[in-house]
Amino acid sequence: MAETEPDFAELGVAGPIVASLAAAGITHPFPIQALTLPVALSGADIIGQAKTGTGKTLGFGIPLLQRVVGKTEDSSVTSDPESTPDSVADAKEQRLPQALVVVPTRELAKQVAADLVTASVQRDIDIMTIYGGMDFDPQINRLKSGVDVVVGTPGRLLDLYGRKILKLHRVRTVVLDEADEMLDLGFLPDVEKIINAVPAHRQTMLFSATMPGAVITLARRYMSQPTHIRAQDHEDLSLTGKNTTQFVYRAHSMDKSELVARMLQAEGRGRTIIFTRTKRTADKLAAELEDRGFA
Repeated sequence: MAETEPDFAELGVAGPIVASLAAAGITHPFPIQALTLPVALSGADIIGQAKTGTGKTLGFGIPLLQRVVGKTEDSSVTSDPESTPDSVADAKEQRLPQALVVVPTRELAKQVAADLVTASVQRDIDIMTIYGGMDFDPQINRLKSGVDVVVGTPGRLLDLYGRKILKLHRVRTVVLDEADEMLDLGFLPDVEKIINAVPAHRQTMLFSATMPGAVITLARRYMSQPTHIRAQDHEDLSLTGKNTTQFVYRAHSMDKSELVARMLQAEGRGRTIIFTRTKRTADKLAAELEDRGFA
């Protein structure tokens, strides 16, 4: 008889979160969640290596939510062994953030926050997004009114922290999501400043699709004996599809747009997706190809 996959309750997820997920049609964990949850729910630091779309948000989101005590809740709802009635009352007195998720973009901040809301509809947890491109006043007023979980981008988080509006001394869980993307965007120095602003005694979870040297250094510096978990979608056991043929062309950076243009002129090319390392490179290449008549 084939072994059945465990459900969320069997992995130690609390009843209200299980019910919240079930209400959204989510009853069984993805591979990264099944591997991450037992370790993360114990309070251990986690390095999760997973691509976007593998379900990693709930992999860190569920443990994060189980360590948070909402505004009308008591310490019985949290899996945090450090929580006591006195410490919970102290943290709730001003409704300061208990968990912080740092992400590279506003789009990801919105997505992560939405997933956390989905997983906590049967809890009384206040989740807030913070990112640039918006007026400060609504964010300042929301923080002053009290929040439990903050999901935000490094620049705006640091700005509000520098204004002494965002207070981080009650944070017990820190998540760094898509750390490699934050590296590419030059955010790691800001991320380090944020980490240094939260208590040293905390749970830290870092998720990244790749593990460049700077991300590994960050993990070694700020994490305590982390467990490294790597999972891929069971339907995608290789980095590329079985029917994909790969070619490598070596070219100087100044010649790359010319090379791409010639490839696009090949007979039978059809529609093409081009991936670049940064948004700036994508914009530059798109403009050059448009100038060459590929609009």
